[in-house]
Amino acid sequence: MSLVNIPTRVSIISAVFLCAFASGVAAQELKLKRVMLSTGGVAYYEHEAVVDGDAELSLNLRLDQIDDVLKSLVVYDGVGRVGAIRLPGRDALRQIFRDLPFEPGDLASPVALLNAQRGAELVATGARELRGRLIGVQAETVALPNQQGTITRHRVSLMTGAGIQQFVLEEADSVRFFDDAIQGQLETALAAVAAHRVRDRRVLTVEVRGDGRRTVRVGYVVAAPLWKSSYRMILDAAGDTGRLQGWAVVENMSGHDWDDVELTLLSGNPVTFRQALYTAYYVHRPEVPVEVLGRVLPRPDSGAVSLEGDFRGRAQLRRQRMEESELADMDLLERRAVMSKSVVVGGAASELMASAPNVPMAAPAMAAARADAATQVVFRLTEPVSVGSGQSVVVPIVDVAVPATRVALYQQTTHALHPLASVRLVNDTGTGLPPGVLTLYERGADGAVAYVGDARLSSLPAGEERLLGFALDQKTRIDREVHSTRSIVKGAISRGTFRLTVRQRQTTHYRLKGPAGEARELLIEHPRLTGWDLEEPDPKAATLTESHYRLPVSLKAGEEKLLQVVLGRPVVERHGLVDMTRDQFRVYAASQELAPELRRAFRRLAELRAEVERFRLVLAEFQQRRDKIFQDQERIRRNLNSVPRDGDLHRRYVDKLTDQEDFLDRLMGDVEDTQQALNGAEAKLARTIQNMDI
Repeated sequence: MSLVNIPTRVSIISAVFLCAFASGVAAQELKLKRVMLSTGGVAYYEHEAVVDGDAELSLNLRLDQIDDVLKSLVVYDGVGRVGAIRLPGRDALRQIFRDLPFEPGDLASPVALLNAQRGAELVATGARELRGRLIGVQAETVALPNQQGTITRHRVSLMTGAGIQQFVLEEADSVRFFDDAIQGQLETALAAVAAHRVRDRRVLTVEVRGDGRRTVRVGYVVAAPLWKSSYRMILDAAGDTGRLQGWAVVENMSGHDWDDVELTLLSGNPVTFRQALYTAYYVHRPEVPVEVLGRVLPRPDSGAVSLEGDFRGRAQLRRQRMEESELADMDLLERRAVMSKSVVVGGAASELMASAPNVPMAAPAMAAARADAATQVVFRLTEPVSVGSGQSVVVPIVDVAVPATRVALYQQTTHALHPLASVRLVNDTGTGLPPGVLTLYERGADGAVAYVGDARLSSLPAGEERLLGFALDQKTRIDREVHSTRSIVKGAISRGTFRLTVRQRQTTHYRLKGPAGEARELLIEHPRLTGWDLEEPDPKAATLTESHYRLPVSLKAGEEKLLQVVLGRPVVERHGLVDMTRDQFRVYAASQELAPELRRAFRRLAELRAEVERFRLVLAEFQQRRDKIFQDQERIRRNLNSVPRDGDLHRRYVDKLTDQEDFLDRLMGDVEDTQQALNGAEAKLARTIQNMDI
């Protein structure tokens, strides 16, 4: 049975909203009959009235609801049609007074009104009748007899045929404007003030046209507080089922009393937004200068040539465009005619806006009729609800027996040593359950019920399960250790690059100890790592959450177990052989994880790199000795300049310089030979590297 009833004919308000206050004809007030609250933060309100023939229907709305009402208002009339919809503008009172000869403040007192109408013709009656044009009203203070104090009176001055005459406003029987137009404007202003005396509310009037007696309904979607769900579950100490009761907490913040309304609760996440449709917007128009005729100076004519062919082509193009425009206009009129006849409402929108049929009263244990719609779960209360504006109500929505088994759930981030006592709840009710808080009770063998903890239930679609942790299981202990290893899988050499594939492993040891007198069904939540695979235990036994593996373990009473969890991932490394050292070559040459041909290649490369490094050491030693001789020669040259040229010390310095120069000649030859040998060794290493393809 469908939980959504769509009328056969729906007239959507795409008509005209007349921004004027209600006319003098009394409109029939619509009565609230149906409310649908959505967890999307909106509510659908449906009012109805029984009419006979043409009628005007009124809705009293809060100002902050008008934008949503203009966006979503829908009228259901299976026989008639919608006429005009009248709604005062946001600043309707100010707009009305723009065309009147006084301001709203002028209506604060008779004195303010009269002073605002200086020059108007007045007729005053009382001890004498006066008629003349109003000059003004002035206040005067008059002393009371016997020193009783003072009072303030207002003297009105009129220009009459006999000159300026005065009367006391408080002593006149009546004062009226002689001009009926001014009198009518005053009545209009007072009526507007009365219609807008409540600043944050507006009255929307709907005209319906039709024959005969019928029911007309008006619905709209506006913002509303979220309805909240809370659950209670009673578990048996021994058993695998639990009694689940769900309740909805509902607030009536609509501004209307709910008197025996049909209440439906929708659990889903629809797309909702609002738009400021009740705010007047003006398009910016550029200002252009006033055109002033100046001197005309025609430019010289340079002649003309015939363009008959081009003219005919342009005329044909103009005719074609005119025909296309006419067809487009006809198509638009036809589409408007079709839209004005009927509109089909379906999908998620129909679930929120449609009328809810009366559901026969169910047993007290089954508080609401439930059904899964396309994008949400529908709970329809089986009895009407009455809630005053600004009040709250708690209503039952679920009362069923569901599968519920005990498990111990270990979450290292929740508690490092003990798991959570939890319940695995399976939703076999046939419909989804909205999210909410859940209070758990346990019934003992003697029938007594005790509170055991609270849990949070996330949205639970039909056929799925949730784990609800409600207390810490201090009887069960879990220790956790983590180790990381790295092993070579394979390697390859090509084009001077060593491509190495290694396997990284993260091993976690869980040491589990169950209670001495009770068995435990454990679920270990182990973190999932991006790019890593579960190698141990068997992945087929694991279940996945968004961020964890869930690994089941059974513990007998007092049993201790070791659970080893291994995650692994392959990592590919690339190394340039030219940049590798002799020690690195030797490490890979000694690795038993590489193929024999790779180990031989690395041994050969280690030998060649050793030869290169030996020549580099020799060359560095020669260069060091050369640099030392250069430094000593610099010292000797400085000393030569400070000793006599014909002395023995001078000759000693000269002889030493001569010996050093001879040694340098031999050393430079060794450096050159070593450099050539080094270049040859490096070239040999480079050729070997480039020629390797293993």
